[in-house]
Amino acid sequence: MENKPILKQKGRYGLQYRGVECTNCSHPLDVSDKYCPNCSQANSTKKLSLKDFIDEFFASLISYDSRLLKTFTALLTKPGKITHDYIKGKRVSYTNPFRFLLSLSIIYFLMINFSNNISDLDKYGAGKQSSFFDKISSVNISDEIIKLDSIEIKNDDRELLRTLDTLNVIPNINRRDSIMMADPTLHLNKLKKKPFLERFGAKREFFTVLLEKKDIYGFDEIPPDYEIDDSRENQYAFNAAKSVYRFKQQPGSFLSSVISRLPFVIFFFLPVFAFFIWLAYIRKKHTFTEHLIFGFHIQSLLFILLIISFLVDSIFNIFTGWLFFLIFGVYLFLSMKMFYKQGFFKTIVKYVFLNTIFFILAMFATVILLVGSAFTY
Repeated sequence: MENKPILKQKGRYGLQYRGVECTNCSHPLDVSDKYCPNCSQANSTKKLSLKDFIDEFFASLISYDSRLLKTFTALLTKPGKITHDYIKGKRVSYTNPFRFLLSLSIIYFLMINFSNNISDLDKYGAGKQSSFFDKISSVNISDEIIKLDSIEIKNDDRELLRTLDTLNVIPNINRRDSIMMADPTLHLNKLKKKPFLERFGAKREFFTVLLEKKDIYGFDEIPPDYEIDDSRENQYAFNAAKSVYRFKQQPGSFLSSVISRLPFVIFFFLPVFAFFIWLAYIRKKHTFTEHLIFGFHIQSLLFILLIISFLVDSIFNIFTGWLFFLIFGVYLFLSMKMFYKQGFFKTIVKYVFLNTIFFILAMFATVILLVGSAFTY
């Protein structure tokens, strides 16, 4: 013990506060141990004061900022290097790829959501402006204007109204809704022999009409005299109708809800994309996780460029999206060439292949998100 170096530490890490046993995991310690080698707990028996708490907070914050700065610098100036360093074990210097990408995506989508006043689109919902087919009790034709209850249709739309009237479209829509509401039990019984998808769609349509005509908020509020079975299929059809009805009433809130889910969709999307990266580089000795980390870093750089582009556009009232996407395209090629260490021609072929796959997966994920949100909103 006398061979141990004499350490001059101040504060709660001073020698007078050192213990011989870790307060966290009970691992044996020496007074020269500033941290437990088993769990990294600070070796101090001093009671935590407010000053100690503030000092530790700023120390950890500075440490995180340092890693954050190194991550930004490596991503922006050295394509592919950060992934190479990270999988080789140099991880303390950089922020966690998963956490970093999640933070960037949330920041970006929050900026988009709150800056463009998407919720203002609610004023165009069906509940704010009368639907064309909802007000049909009277049609008065004059030289200058056609009035359909409270809806005013200008001269340019007169031909449309006449066409609909000639085709008997408006009465048919009313007649369909009236038949549904006159005998709901009979209408639903007629659907039992239809295929599932057709039956489910028809039930959703029926419940949509029910929501529009009646003051109903839940399946259990449907009048008993309608004699609608309390089956799961009917409940799911009702919930789908309710979501679609709410979307029609509040389109802006719906879009805000979709945008808020996008960061989490990305993390279900990237592992699928990483599988195609693995296929493209199947002869390389990289694990699936390493391909996934490469995808995390690439997407992080994309969000950094999107945030910069958004800020530049907002400040100078210009559009720079095309420039930053061009920069990202060049960066992606350089990253693939540096990290996977293949020639120009092979990298070009795989670059085109992976970008095509990325576009297809992105479109598919967007459709799934929109449809899923419409039925769960």
